[in-house]
Amino acid sequence: MKKQTAFSSKEQRQIVVRLFSYLKPHKKAVSFALFLLLLTVIGDVLGPYIIKVFLDDHLAVGNFDLQPIILLAVSYFVIQVLNVIISYLQLVKFQEIALKIIQQLRIDVFKKIHQLGMRYFDDTPAGTIVSRATNDTEAIKDLFVSVLSTFVQAAFLIVGIYVAMFLLNPMLALFTLILLPLIFLVVYLYRKYSSVVYMTMREKLSQLNAKLAESLSGMGIIQAFRQEKRFNEEFDEINHEHYIAMMNNTKLNSILLRPVIDLIYFTAIVILLTYFGITSFETAIEVGTVYAFITYINRFFEPVNNVMERLAIYQQAIVAGSRVFTLLDEEENEPKQGESNELITEGLIEFKNVTFSYDGKTNVLKNISFTVKPGETVALVGHTGSGKSSIINLLMRFYEFKQGDIFIDGVSIKSYRKDELRRKIGLVLQDPFLFYGTIESNIKLFNDELTDQDVVDAAKFVQADTFIEQLPNAYNQRVTERGSTFSSGQRQLVAFARTIATNPKILVLDEATASIDTETEVAIQSSLEKMRKGRTTIAIAHRLSTIQDAEQILVLHQGEIIEKGTHQELLAQQGLYHKMYLLQNGIVQ
Repeated sequence: MKKQTAFSSKEQRQIVVRLFSYLKPHKKAVSFALFLLLLTVIGDVLGPYIIKVFLDDHLAVGNFDLQPIILLAVSYFVIQVLNVIISYLQLVKFQEIALKIIQQLRIDVFKKIHQLGMRYFDDTPAGTIVSRATNDTEAIKDLFVSVLSTFVQAAFLIVGIYVAMFLLNPMLALFTLILLPLIFLVVYLYRKYSSVVYMTMREKLSQLNAKLAESLSGMGIIQAFRQEKRFNEEFDEINHEHYIAMMNNTKLNSILLRPVIDLIYFTAIVILLTYFGITSFETAIEVGTVYAFITYINRFFEPVNNVMERLAIYQQAIVAGSRVFTLLDEEENEPKQGESNELITEGLIEFKNVTFSYDGKTNVLKNISFTVKPGETVALVGHTGSGKSSIINLLMRFYEFKQGDIFIDGVSIKSYRKDELRRKIGLVLQDPFLFYGTIESNIKLFNDELTDQDVVDAAKFVQADTFIEQLPNAYNQRVTERGSTFSSGQRQLVAFARTIATNPKILVLDEATASIDTETEVAIQSSLEKMRKGRTTIAIAHRLSTIQDAEQILVLHQGEIIEKGTHQELLAQQGLYHKMYLLQNGIVQ
């Protein structure tokens, strides 16, 4: 596993600047929140000064003139009440700003996920992506809620306190300035070591999510093959590593946060009392000044402690921000399409010398060339790994290819707008995916151009209406996640209806009848024939009996087309297709 390294100061600044760029749309709200924050700081600074005036000018000298004392008391009370109200308002405002920022950040992440190419999802576990869109963005939220307000408040308060102390006693205020380098040193050390710890924590949490997501999606296989113990052990190992990272974080916080700051605080109190003690031998010390300085020192360390406690949140936000921006900056996007206004009208497909590799090293397609005439059906057959699905992946523009080209109606597939390709090419996969919702919404897929009647007509066309109308709520029947309450054949029929509802010009069938029982398959063969009429069709088939009427059959082997022709022509060649046909029909030579 790659060893985690600390972020440099430059990298941290870049992440912070980018995170704070999300504040731009909220300039007015941030300015108002900061103004409220400044008011609370002024109140915090004025409070001890009012007490100091009362002690030195009234209590110490026995001056109990009622009017100024009442004025001081009322002023102090009003300041404290206003402080409470303003503090509430500024906290709510910062929370509102933070939630809006995270809302936008999550939208950006979710939008980016839908723009990523299939290569990214091939290499990245789903749980890791989920972790970045949820846990990491939630960690960033705390940066704007507590860290921003705390850091700014601390800066305002420290400046205000030093101004007040210099006005009271410049010499003593100068002595207390030595506290700042010590505090900055602690902050520097904490930032240096904590970034590594937090990066490890986030990574382990991401791995936990990935393992959990994998377990949930494959629960049937896990139980069927008695893999519970292995998965438990793997999960326990990752969980233990996460625990170790959390403990390292706890130890680091225990050393460099509150204890060290408390030590500096006690040192400051000793310096302060020592100074007053020595000075008292030469001149009288006003009790109010002593009280004000001690209070200011306390007030000084209160925001410092808050900052140190928020440093943990800050570091988590920096690490989380880095992970989120890594996703947002991912360059493995879906293939780019041109802006041509060309329309697919005929459905003529041409592959010309197409070579393709998933990893950039091993070619899974080698110099593929073939033509599918409008309205013609071409079947792709071959053993597993021969390249059948890769041809469909390129035709659907799920992956970018570097060599050769694919043409539809004489125009490069790269030139068409994406929405034109998606409208004119209908895809039915071997494993149909149904979304949470209703039967109707799964057929219509929220296409406003489709009416309720179009949905019914599409279902009737593929003979899915037979089972749909037997459901308690017919087309309004609820569909659970992935359509788990329906049989695989029923899910496939809904997928057929979904595809035919858009009336595509090109039909792509990836072993579309594999999940349907023999009786259902026979029943929809006529529907498939109707679907193919007037449409260019490319079909992957493992059962050769389903594609015998295809105008052209391409036999693939190790990424190359080694045979082509009709069913009868390929049998006459007595090559690989002939062997596959005999094997499927149980004929032993």
